[in-house]
Amino acid sequence: MKIAIVTGASSGMGKEFVRQIERFYRELDEIWVIARSEKKLEEIKKSHKTYIRIFAGDMEEDLVYKQVKNRLENQNPDIRMLVNAAGFGKTGTVEEIAKEDKKLQLRMIDLNCRGLTEMTCTCLPWMHKGTRIINLASAAAFCPQAKFAVYAATKSYVLSFSRSLAAELKEKGIFVTAVCPGPVDTPFFEVSGKLPGGMKEAVMADPVQVVKQALIDAKYKKEVSVYGTAMKGAEAATKVLPHGMILKAMSMMEKITKE
Repeated sequence: MKIAIVTGASSGMGKEFVRQIERFYRELDEIWVIARSEKKLEEIKKSHKTYIRIFAGDMEEDLVYKQVKNRLENQNPDIRMLVNAAGFGKTGTVEEIAKEDKKLQLRMIDLNCRGLTEMTCTCLPWMHKGTRIINLASAAAFCPQAKFAVYAATKSYVLSFSRSLAAELKEKGIFVTAVCPGPVDTPFFEVSGKLPGGMKEAVMADPVQVVKQALIDAKYKKEVSVYGTAMKGAEAATKVLPHGMILKAMSMMEKITKE
């Protein structure tokens, strides 16, 4: 049995991956979807031809990983694709966010880093030659970001982890792609709040196009998928400019947008 697994599948980028994977892998028998909202996952199930197997659970807790592992052991499927899309962010200084909720930033680290890593490790024994792993990082991974410090750090981890994992799995014919979009028009910002620097509206991307590009890049075994000219430019800039200079420029841009 050939399957794909998508975390964070109830909304945003995860939901869009579920929609497009069905076209990308026409031979799939099932798509396993993971998110907290069982109701939203049930709605997704109604709109797909491929069988959708639901795992409703919080990835900040252990139960959902045990459920997925048990099902893998029982059915012994061939995982053709794993999409780690679960995650969240919050803007503001480290101090401000800590005052609002002292555990929020720790939860961000737990879901964005530990959750992605644990789901990957859970699934690896059922991956074979030709399997693709897609990890949702962010353009925030390219450089530290004031007022987005913890989120940017978690996505830097995702990017580094993905590149290292790609090197480890290359001989097995398993390929890893880190997706690094800028702001995408999803419910993400309902949780994160307004981005620092006034960048959101200027570079907002369509999730349909971001996911389409990610799947194409995964098909061609690219280690990093960056959608759009602006984000490709940002990636290039962070490779040649000192991060201190970039942080200063972002601070100046934020001051300008407030005036």
